Amino acid sequence: MSDVAAVKELVVKYNALKKEISKIIVGQDQTVTHVLLSIFSGGHSLLVGVPGLAKTLLIHTVAQALGIDFKRIQFTPDLMPSDILGSEILDETRHFKFIKGPIFSNIILADEINRTPPKTQAALLEAMQEKSVTIAGHHYTLEKPFFVLATQNPIEQEGTYPLPEAQLDRFMFSINLDYPTFLEEVAIVKRTTSNETSKVNALFSADEILKIQQLIRSVPVADNVIEYAVNLVGKTRPKSSNPPEIVAKYIDWGAGPRASQNLILAAKTHAVVNGKFSPDIEDVQAVAFPILRHRIVKNYKAEAEGISEEQIIKSLF
Repeated sequence: MSDVAAVKELVVKYNALKKEISKIIVGQDQTVTHVLLSIFSGGHSLLVGVPGLAKTLLIHTVAQALGIDFKRIQFTPDLMPSDILGSEILDETRHFKFIKGPIFSNIILADEINRTPPKTQAALLEAMQEKSVTIAGHHYTLEKPFFVLATQNPIEQEGTYPLPEAQLDRFMFSINLDYPTFLEEVAIVKRTTSNETSKVNALFSADEILKIQQLIRSVPVADNVIEYAVNLVGKTRPKSSNPPEIVAKYIDWGAGPRASQNLILAAKTHAVVNGKFSPDIEDVQAVAFPILRHRIVKNYKAEAEGISEEQIIKSLF
């Protein structure tokens, strides 16, 4: 199949996939879009929202519709790295035997990831970056595709351990969930308080997702689009040679090179699922907020004056 035909087929299947997910998830269209963009780009996502916005249900539904393995890990203060990665036990023949942990799956739902101490959070770092884990000196490669979709509650900060910058940077997208509209909430209440049940059909397979990721990487990008993305990321750095006034005033640290890479990958995916054969500057801007918002560190002045990451990023367009 030619790349042109593959793009056209992906557009059809992508729209069918969103329709399938909407059987369970009411509204949250932009959230679903961003989660799917990160998956087709081969990246991880952090979903930030108050309790009750169906973060866990959304990830579970996406995994079902994609037809790939799914494991949920509830992060708690007493969770140990071995609870995620697995551990060696002494079997009946007095030999060590490795029992795989839940990390050995295609989609990992890291529920309330900031509730566990840094030592356990760090257990995910190698898996997220290298798609492999090292346990008791042995190296294990994780089955592809592999994604970490984590959730975080932005309100309740007691008993939480904020994610270090190194780990935040490994998430391709940081996705903010908002409350549903009045009509969406009416639809949610009707659907969840009756006997109505919907079955989600698997529309993809692991092999198909890997092929889509290869297709995305083969999409050509014009030099001016790459330069725009790199320039946009460079503008977020207050210590650069000539930072914009808003950045110098409100930002302590800007985004690193991984942001530039993710901007181009996500722009490619955004273009392809919308039927385009190459991304333009509008595609870069469409994915800039979820890619940059967790990679810029605001200073106390920005907090005091109520300046959001979105306001800063938008001013850089």
